[in-house]
Amino acid sequence: MNVRNTLLCASVALGVLMTAAGASAQIQTITPDERSTLSAGLHDAGEAASGLALESTVAPPPGFFDPEALFSIPATREEQEAMRARMRENPPKFSPLALANSDMAMSGDRLFVGNFNGFNIYNVAGGAPELMTSVVCPGGQGDLSVHGDLLFMSVEQNRGRLDCGVSDAEGDVNAERFRGVRIFDISDISSPRQIAAVQTCRGSHTHTQVPDPNDDNVLYIYNSGTAGVRETAELGICSDGLPTENPDTALFSIDVIKVPLDNPAAAEIVNRPRIFADAESGRIAGLWDGGRSGVASQGTARTDQCHDITVYPEIGRAGGACSGNGILLDITDPQNPKRISEMFDPDMAYWHSATFSNDGSKVVFTDEWSGGIGARCTAESPANWGANLIATIEDDTLKGQTFHKLPTTQTTSENCVAHNGNLIPVPGRDLMVQAWYQGGISVMDFTDAQKPVEIAYFDRGPIDADRVVVGGSWSAYWLNGRVYSSEIARGVDVLKLVPNDQLSAAEIAAAEAVMSDTINPQTQTKIEWADTPDVAAAYVDQLARGDALADDVETNLRTLIAGWRSGSADKAAAGELATALATAPATASAADKARMASLSGLLGRLAA
Repeated sequence: MNVRNTLLCASVALGVLMTAAGASAQIQTITPDERSTLSAGLHDAGEAASGLALESTVAPPPGFFDPEALFSIPATREEQEAMRARMRENPPKFSPLALANSDMAMSGDRLFVGNFNGFNIYNVAGGAPELMTSVVCPGGQGDLSVHGDLLFMSVEQNRGRLDCGVSDAEGDVNAERFRGVRIFDISDISSPRQIAAVQTCRGSHTHTQVPDPNDDNVLYIYNSGTAGVRETAELGICSDGLPTENPDTALFSIDVIKVPLDNPAAAEIVNRPRIFADAESGRIAGLWDGGRSGVASQGTARTDQCHDITVYPEIGRAGGACSGNGILLDITDPQNPKRISEMFDPDMAYWHSATFSNDGSKVVFTDEWSGGIGARCTAESPANWGANLIATIEDDTLKGQTFHKLPTTQTTSENCVAHNGNLIPVPGRDLMVQAWYQGGISVMDFTDAQKPVEIAYFDRGPIDADRVVVGGSWSAYWLNGRVYSSEIARGVDVLKLVPNDQLSAAEIAAAEAVMSDTINPQTQTKIEWADTPDVAAAYVDQLARGDALADDVETNLRTLIAGWRSGSADKAAAGELATALATAPATASAADKARMASLSGLLGRLAA
């Protein structure tokens, strides 16, 4: 890097750090446990679990698995050169990750699982997923979302074709190439039909649905493309280069696609907002310029793209994980999103995804250090790298609090780094289930933004004991009462929560009772809980776990809840306890004060 770029990086970083606080320098303790030495195997690897139990595993269907498609990472320069020589002499049958499972969505009792080679639809009404339909449509990345009878699919790779053909779209310019967002009609679930294909300049790595708050007939798609810019000769709206040389560059923007739901075939890009621009000067490249910053920091990505945008329409905000920065967007006008806050942290190599707390006061950003193919959970890997960064949102300003990483070591043959997850709807707590590739699945409690802690996990040993063969959980999502994991090489896993000393049966039951018609994890919806004995018991269990209740109050609460379960709730006692809980002790934590207030309100409604 030359002197000019070094000075530019420093000035940009200073501006970003001045507008949003970075995370605390607190270093998490990472210690080996039973997950650190699990035996290897594709289908017979060792397993370890706490608080999670594997209910079923479904292998990839025909056309979506081939042992030759498993992707092994060269460990040395010599291995890399040898691999390239082999590829020149004998081209491989598959490109890297050609048959990898990717992201998921759910609608009713149907689970939609993306894949670099297309997608699969499962019926999950009976528990174990049963394959309904497979659609071969290569192009990666294959991330999916669903809205009514429409399914949206991200396509990023140059090999993708407009017609979903299996032969690659070759050459620098190809009229048959497709990179962007496909739209399928899935009204006939046995025969999905592509009805639109919105071409974009950098393809579609991920996408996010954003409903129009004023028009039920309009759905917006925020598209995040992370690949290189297409040739202008292939797509006329595209041109490459830094904005100092080309102000019309397709870099430094996202795509806003408008989908008229009564005519989805007419979907089109209606805006490419410059959400990274400097607020004062308007300079397009207004955020982090990439490189290294801070003492012993890692290399960080330039902010010219978003990897993932999670929207929370009910609060009018979106969290953008945008390569070199985390950003907060105002989406009250969804066609014209506006950046209102941003943050930088030198320990974040690549801001990858975002998840809000249910009340919208916090956001978890993940860091996909090494792109998901590196062994980044070893004993030598820094605890603040490849981790979650928990930030609070105060007066629409992001403020970094601390990091949380998988709290155990993994082997050097397991690709492991923070990846996709979503909230588990336990009242009174902020719980997030999350994939860590071959680090397995972990449940994090981030109720206290400065003291996140793991409360459950499930893990398998590596695919191969001696080398990194890419696999593991791509996405782990709570979807209507179960955790579904899209396992890159092994298929689909279904897990359930089981009680342990950090999670009670009542908390699990309260979460399992929350059901949604459609779940697209990057489109968050506010969780609401009914007034039930399980919800009340969940609050009591949490308050008891923190020693926040006097013994007689806890006893009276549990007696009341037991009677309520049996159909004879003591309304007078409920009213008395509601009053007793209305004023929390000054020594109670903020979380316990909120739980007491919620429980008091619930009991007050029961008494009425």
